[in-house]
Amino acid sequence: MRVWIETNAKMAKQDYYQALGVEKSASPEEIKRAYRRMAIKHHPDKNPGNKEAEAKFKECAEAYEVLSDLDKRKQYDQYGHEGLRGIGMHDFSRMNVEDISSMFGFEDFFASVFGGGGRRGGPVRGYDLETGVELTLDEVAHGTEKTIEFTRQDRCPECKGTGAAPGTQPTRCPLCGGSGQVAKGGGFFQMVSTCPQCHGTGQIVKNPCPTCRGNGRVPKKRTVTIKIPPGVHEGQGIRVAGEGEPGHDSGPNGDLYVYVRIKPHEFLERDGNDLIAVVPISFTQAALGAGIEVPSLDGTRQLKIPPGTQYGSLFRIRGQGLPDVRTGRAGDELVQVTIETPTNLNTKQGELLREFAQTENKNVSPKSSSFFERLKRHLGN
Repeated sequence: MRVWIETNAKMAKQDYYQALGVEKSASPEEIKRAYRRMAIKHHPDKNPGNKEAEAKFKECAEAYEVLSDLDKRKQYDQYGHEGLRGIGMHDFSRMNVEDISSMFGFEDFFASVFGGGGRRGGPVRGYDLETGVELTLDEVAHGTEKTIEFTRQDRCPECKGTGAAPGTQPTRCPLCGGSGQVAKGGGFFQMVSTCPQCHGTGQIVKNPCPTCRGNGRVPKKRTVTIKIPPGVHEGQGIRVAGEGEPGHDSGPNGDLYVYVRIKPHEFLERDGNDLIAVVPISFTQAALGAGIEVPSLDGTRQLKIPPGTQYGSLFRIRGQGLPDVRTGRAGDELVQVTIETPTNLNTKQGELLREFAQTENKNVSPKSSSFFERLKRHLGN
């Protein structure tokens, strides 16, 4: 849990990359996507009355202001928060949500997600939802269909989403006059915020529906089948239009985003569109060469190991990786060999190895000889 510590009226700041949940190597587009996602999660319209969510929303906005600016980001990467002193920075703690959304050019985006149009009158789009799906590497390679079960807040069938008991209707909020917003201050500067009495809906329910207790929504289980294309990556989202929560005032449903998790494979590891397999071989196979079986997504494949193969040698099987999600072109399988030293030798094997050892000289193992000669020169011998 993150703790804020106040010293001399100054607040300790969280690392901006951590605030957005991105790595320091994140591209500008990744930073922008992360900001939008975090802003959706912590937006006050989705968390009415939640001061912590509003603080986190403003924290994300401050992080985005720095990381989306190349000069500010460079200063921050080099010197941290101290490096931003003297650079023009907004005081997000004193700004309202609408100003922040407008400042970054996301006003229309947030209006479509959170129903900004609802406070001006008219339909309000429902919230987007997120869930996850786990795939095997084989399913990634060939594509698949998955049935997804999730729960969303649907319109109450009893009150049809109004929140009012049957036979009654909500009334206009007396505090905001039905606008969903209240303004503080006067003159040129005004602070506009979500109405605390109606939470931005513009309506008050005096006789709540007994089924939904005035919320207008009840949890409902949903099942959808989605088609997942070949080549998807860990964390990639698949959008299912209209499967989010229903909107207000006959507004459209939001969307469902299904994010991919990939189950670890017993023998194969993914690297982009390539697959990597680490295969052990004996020292005799490495020295003399051999044909070995290596794991692949389609079972096993034959690989020829040439004589004199060294520990860690890498072999490429072209076209045996995963398809590119856009082009469909398959990557390769990379096989790295490790050499196992035999244990529990029997008498015959021990004798043969000792006999082999007696025949060794500098010409037998030039790679080892070269290494030890260089080591001697390094030590001055």
